[in-house]
This record gives sequence, structure tokens and C-alpha cells, in this order.
Amino acid sequence: MTKLDETLTMLKDLTDARGIPGNEREPREVMKKYITPYSDEISYDGLGSIIAKKEGNVTGPKIMISGHLDEVGFMVTQIDEKGFLRFQTVGGWWSQVMLAQRVTVVTSKGDITGVIGSKPPHILSADARKKPVEIKDMFIDIGASSREQALEFGVKPGDQVVPYFEFTVMNNEKMLLAKAWDNRIGCAIAIDVLKYLKNEEHPNVVYGVGSVQEEVGLRGAKTAATMIKPDIAIAVDVGIAGDTPGISEKEALSKMGDGPQIILYDASMVSHKGLRDFVVGVADELSIPYQFDAIAGGGTDAGSIHITLEGVPALAITIATRYIHSHAGILHRDDYENAVKLIAEVIKRLDQETVNKIKFD
Repeated sequence: MTKLDETLTMLKDLTDARGIPGNEREPREVMKKYITPYSDEISYDGLGSIIAKKEGNVTGPKIMISGHLDEVGFMVTQIDEKGFLRFQTVGGWWSQVMLAQRVTVVTSKGDITGVIGSKPPHILSADARKKPVEIKDMFIDIGASSREQALEFGVKPGDQVVPYFEFTVMNNEKMLLAKAWDNRIGCAIAIDVLKYLKNEEHPNVVYGVGSVQEEVGLRGAKTAATMIKPDIAIAVDVGIAGDTPGISEKEALSKMGDGPQIILYDASMVSHKGLRDFVVGVADELSIPYQFDAIAGGGTDAGSIHITLEGVPALAITIATRYIHSHAGILHRDDYENAVKLIAEVIKRLDQETVNKIKFD
């Protein structure tokens, strides 16, 4: 087993934390632990997003770096008389990645292990085997024999349910496998950008944000941006890796290890051209690898931030990740580290004159 260094330990702590939308306390506390040493002030918006402020030039522009704390998961909605749990998906799920997967039900009495039930193939007709099971027909089995026993275990409607998976450094040690990369990797980038800038001069005030409820409508980014009133914003998130069998270049261009993705367009926004061109210029100047991508569906915190208040020039920088919105994803450590370097070096160059040029040229 690979010995975890300081960075890998942080990534494990972040991804192990349980936190679906509306239940972000645990990942927020992990992020607070790691970002506080590099911050001048910690605050929160009314929904629970964490905002870490680092002052450079206090009269300079405000720069917001936003990763979201929440992960896709489930919420208990009913307990039937036999003790099986019915649930609501929270965030986007595809039914084919769910059956027979292990989950953790987080209750007031502690964690309970469960599995999303499935029928054995022996009793399925040939036609039934070809059809995906609809999410509305799924249930979670926690080994309870009755509703009363499930209640005794501590389960109640509204409890969050998260995928169970152990953080793993793969045989190729650049490849990192974990649940909740979407979007604990964004939180990690926000932490490490502030760490990178700890002893560096920067002509602005930086806000490293762990936003809430991104997976259900980019909500926390809007409330956090309303508090911060940023001049420039960068959302950091996962993107689509197009380097596995069955995905064409028409669907997704990016390859893991080829650098962070600069998002040109997604369903939530058209990226700000001035900011995008500036970021690309810094990457080219420093020979930091990067990739362009456009995503027809989905969005990032930038989609919410850029239409906050009078409008904020915003861009999404993402990490190509395999198998997102499932129990486990894979990303490449080099992409993460290059994203941190690129964003931090961009921040070092964002003085008031440059920000004004980005905004109005």
C-alpha cells in the first residue's frame, strides 16, 4: 500500500467525508481544518458555504476561487414495513451505475451499511434483463427485518445516504481513485491555491470557497458570491475524461494527465472571453499544460457566480475525471497540481489595472 504524503492525506480526508447537498457539515469541517492555516479570516454564508479570506493588497480586486463541498448521493424518504428504505436521488444519477452498490446511511445514532438491492438474473425474463431498472423502483437493504428495527437502528426519513468507497492510490501512483472527486478536488485546489500564495505577494484579496448545494442548482456559490462581491471568479470542478473505451472525441476531447481543462461553454454559462484569454496566456507563458473543452450538459459554480449582482467575469477550470456521478472516479495527480499552479500564478498577476482590462476590453 502506498504511504500517503501530506497532499494525499488531505485528499483522502476530503473524499472520505460524507456530504450530499444540504448535509455539507462534515466536508466543511475538513476543508476548514486544511485551509485555516493559510487564511486571514474564515466566514460562512447563510446556507453554510465556507469562505476563507487571504489578504494581499487590501485595496485590490477581490478574486473568488470556488469548489463545491457537496457530492451526489441519496436521501431516505420512506421505510417500508419490512425495513427496506426508499430513497430520493440528490444530484444526477444514471440508474445503471447504482444497483448492488454499497452505501452508508448516516444517522443520528451512527453510520449504517446498506446495499442498493437487485434481483438475481435467474428470475429475470430475457426481456427484463435488457431493460434498466428505474430509480423509482430501487430500495436500500440495511439488513433490518421490520420498520421498527430500522427505526431502532436510528434511520429516519431525511437521513443522507452516500456511496461507500475507500480512497485508493492505484498501481500507477499518479492515478487516484475515490468517491466524491466531484467536487472535493475543487475544494482541495482552493486550499492549495491559498497554500501556494502563503508567502507570495499578490495584488488582490483572494477568497477560497467551499460552496454548498452545487449538485442541485449551483445554490451556495450564488449566496457566497453575494457576500464576497468578487471582481473575478474561477470555479474549480471535475470535467469529463474522454480517454476510455466507448467515448468519442466528439463527446469528450480531454485526456487525464494532459493538464487542467479550460471550459469554453457549458449549459450554465459562456466563459468570459477576456478572463479565458488571460488564463491561457499565463499557462503559455509558464508552459503549464492545459486542454479546452465544451460540455453541452451540466454546469459549474461559475454559472451561478457570473450572474450574481451586476455580473462577474468568470471561468471554470476543471480536472478530467473518469466515471463521475457514480460510486468512484479516477483522476490524475498532475492535472490537480497543474491546476493549482495555474490558478495561483493567474492570481499573482490580477492587479486592478489587469482586472479592469479583462472586464472592459
